[in-house]
Amino acid sequence: MSSCTHGPPLPSAHVIVVGSGLAGLSAATQLTKRNIPVILLDRAERPGGNSIKASSGINGAPTRFQPVPDDDGAFYADTIKSAGKVFSASQEKERELRERLIRTVTRSSADAVYWLVDEVGVELSKVAQLGGHSRARTHRSSKGKPPGAAIVGALLDALKGNPFFELRTRSRVTKVLKESKEVVGVEYVAEDQTHVLRGPVVFASGGFAGDIRGMVSSYRPDLAGYPSTNEAREGSQALLEEVGAKLIDMEQIQVHPTGFVNEKDLSATVKFLAAEALRGEGGILLLSNGKRFVNELETRDHVTDVITRSATTLESYLQQWDVTLLLDEGAAVALDSHMQFYLWKGLMRKTNLGELGQAAIDSVQEYADIVAGNKTDDLGRTTFGSWALKDVLPETVVYVGKVTPVLHFTMGGVVFDEDSHVLDEKGEAIPGLWAAGEVTGGLHGQNRLGGSSLLECAVFGRIAGNAAATFYQQHYLST
Repeated sequence: MSSCTHGPPLPSAHVIVVGSGLAGLSAATQLTKRNIPVILLDRAERPGGNSIKASSGINGAPTRFQPVPDDDGAFYADTIKSAGKVFSASQEKERELRERLIRTVTRSSADAVYWLVDEVGVELSKVAQLGGHSRARTHRSSKGKPPGAAIVGALLDALKGNPFFELRTRSRVTKVLKESKEVVGVEYVAEDQTHVLRGPVVFASGGFAGDIRGMVSSYRPDLAGYPSTNEAREGSQALLEEVGAKLIDMEQIQVHPTGFVNEKDLSATVKFLAAEALRGEGGILLLSNGKRFVNELETRDHVTDVITRSATTLESYLQQWDVTLLLDEGAAVALDSHMQFYLWKGLMRKTNLGELGQAAIDSVQEYADIVAGNKTDDLGRTTFGSWALKDVLPETVVYVGKVTPVLHFTMGGVVFDEDSHVLDEKGEAIPGLWAAGEVTGGLHGQNRLGGSSLLECAVFGRIAGNAAATFYQQHYLST
């Protein structure tokens, strides 16, 4: 168990934050700003959760960094459209709650980006358009670390040395404590011993896309054979269900269309994500016959569906498909830090088009003509990022990698409201309990837009932290 604590001993009651990804760190940051004692628990050996691996960016609209004028209304409309039939088929009361969640996250998006840039000190000036978006609004650094690592690292650095903050890793929460109707703490296991902490609780423990033998098999047995971008850890939604939390959309599991297939280890169950920014900056997808077959900037569920219907399968006990991701040098330069990592890991390689065959040469030339405005795209793509290639030759340099659909994100989780309160079966807030991030459900419907994961963590993590601070001051400091 590790900790970073300084200054005088903390009081007997704290605000307990479960999970050290962006949602948990955002909550902890807001709490410490108000001099509220925080203990942050994480079952992993190192902090950061899945947030630290986020590679495409964080959405925000409108911001001063966007190259094309945007507004939160367009972002709201894109999110509603992406949520699809899960949103439209909801009963009135449930749909109203979903609308409030979407409105909160889209209206707060610019403020979240400015908080990270102006207060936390993260550089997020590069903006790309990802699948399902009508504008370029996904922010990342123009150089240096990928956005997840940059944001998480900056928040952790800011919390280090804060006398009101303590981090305990390798600490797995096993029970949420409830007395009468109020959540009053947690039990957790560390170093084979059970410990108890008292205080209000913010859950930011993430989703269950890596829990293939558990919750994935239970809610979506058809996906149990897919690889995942998540480590094999059990979901924690059941802990909250035990204290009365309602669950929603648990069968809505996002399959990201592009996880890298390491050709030296086809059977690896955990894959590195091929960031959506690779397609946003101009990258295209080709079948094994060299043909382009899909608008790469459609929503994730649509691209995944077309892949599984169109591509040949790879020989493996996993459900995997044979698709090539291809970038020209213009797109590769725009993604310098990403590309350096992917090339170093052997997930992408530099080659020439002649090696890929005449069909691939023809497909890339046709795409280059579309980018140049010489023809329209029959597949419907209208934005092309930083693609620069015009005249295609067999010796033309490109960057390629094998990709396949992978389990990536769970849209389902505990029902919560725009104030981050966890709600029970009656729709009433459970006192002393808040949630933020992927552990929650109801915000994304059947499909999450790229860039909205980090966004919801920042928005609702801060809301949860502020709400828990007020509750602590009223219910704990007064006694």
